[in-house]
Amino acid sequence: MTTEMVPVPVYVRPTRRLGFWRMTLAVFVVLSLTAGSFAGWQWWASSRAVAAYDPWFASYVDVTATPSYAFESPTTTSRENVVLSFIVAATDDPCEPTWGTAYSLDEASASLDLDRRLARLSQLGGHATISFGGAINDELATGCTNASKLARAYSTVIDRYQTSHIDLDIENTALSDSAAGERRAAAIKTVQDKQEAAGTPLVVWLTLPVAPHGLTDDGQRAVEQLLAAGVDLAGVNVMTMEYGESKKPTASMADASIDALNATHAQLGVLNSAAGIEMTDADLWSRIGATPMIGQNGTVDEVFGLADARILNAFAQDKQLGRMSMWSLNRDRTCSPNYVDVKQVSDACSGVEQGDQTFSDILGAKFTAVAGSAPPLTGAAAATPTPQPTTAPVDFIEDNPLTSPYPIWSVDTIYPKNTKIVRNSNVYETKWWSQGDIPDNAALQAFETPWELVGPVLATDTPQVQILLPEGSYANWSPTEIYEASARVLLAGVPYQSKWWNQAASPSATALNGETGPWRLLTAIEVTERLEQ
Repeated sequence: MTTEMVPVPVYVRPTRRLGFWRMTLAVFVVLSLTAGSFAGWQWWASSRAVAAYDPWFASYVDVTATPSYAFESPTTTSRENVVLSFIVAATDDPCEPTWGTAYSLDEASASLDLDRRLARLSQLGGHATISFGGAINDELATGCTNASKLARAYSTVIDRYQTSHIDLDIENTALSDSAAGERRAAAIKTVQDKQEAAGTPLVVWLTLPVAPHGLTDDGQRAVEQLLAAGVDLAGVNVMTMEYGESKKPTASMADASIDALNATHAQLGVLNSAAGIEMTDADLWSRIGATPMIGQNGTVDEVFGLADARILNAFAQDKQLGRMSMWSLNRDRTCSPNYVDVKQVSDACSGVEQGDQTFSDILGAKFTAVAGSAPPLTGAAAATPTPQPTTAPVDFIEDNPLTSPYPIWSVDTIYPKNTKIVRNSNVYETKWWSQGDIPDNAALQAFETPWELVGPVLATDTPQVQILLPEGSYANWSPTEIYEASARVLLAGVPYQSKWWNQAASPSATALNGETGPWRLLTAIEVTERLEQ
């Protein structure tokens, strides 16, 4: 396949002839102005007034996808803002927020280093919106029927990540469940009021599926429920993707997306009017977002290509959409030659030939680099606050082996790939084997150094505690011995347990190597339980 090269399109509004009454109005305006009627000009101008336009672009990032996407190291300005997905209910507790049911918030910090990576993104000037819901698991409101616990669950996530923006991605059963929608609306109103009282207002976007003919009945009801609850809704973001049979066979993905956005615009006008909120067309456009699925969609014959991205961006600029996103940054690259069937959707590539181009650069063109929002959809008079950093500033913490979450870097130590260490209050991870390479060597470029900066040491980090046992507690490790899985040894008094068969792999080196090494350090609880048996 060759790189898709097409001219940058410009969306042009179709011209229409003026009817009799339109012509009469135009003549009236001209005559009024000619007669020096300044009042007539004010009337005409006010009818076209537009709220302050503050568009933003942020791509979704699947936090739990493998391989992990390094959102904390944006390579372009179009990648500085992200929408992290998805917070859902735990499988054993519908009121506990988790990342995709795979990690609790604490587990995500421990296993994915998520808190630290968010701190690093904030250091670089980026912002993270947190998305609740998605297509697969249960959004919190579907199972958590206790009003106070539901509001607390949302607040727990917002407080943990100190985010000023959230995204409610409501799909499938979560969207058809009217009772869940009522609970969700009430809980978000409670949380928004709490944030407002604390001086940290919360910006809320609602993300919904859409067809070329617009929002579904369930989608419209979700908007109505939030408005009725008094939620200050910054906007409605529609998923311009996966149209299925609703898309005309001859229509391109860009055409179908533009039809969907036009239809949504009309529907939101009706929904706002019914709620007693009158807006101009421009106001409504500034409260609409679009999120295409880049490249290959789940429907085999639906492919959103680079040309579609250019057309959609041109339309967004013409209409002045308030938001543009995409699913997802994890996928914004050409698939490897080893990935044969590109019609099968991959979490790690787009399925189309991109060359040196990215969907994020095309879709994000001319949108603001810092996430903002349009005024609330409920018509509240207060302007939306400037977004705050995703995480609070982190004070400098002196490298101290007794408090450090990882070993302090040493020039003499051999560090295998994927080993984390601390140097000068920052956590680094090896990209390949290293010894003597200074992690923060300012003279080296990224491709030259074996170290990747993960993020700062956090005040909330727990120290790495090394257990020392008396001689004879376990057999001493020997490089000639063959060790089966679960075998336990001592090396310099430190207890280790093998994760799989190995020989001649030093526990002191490979235990630092995260999940890829054959040894891990034993915890105090594990040692106590075994020795008591």
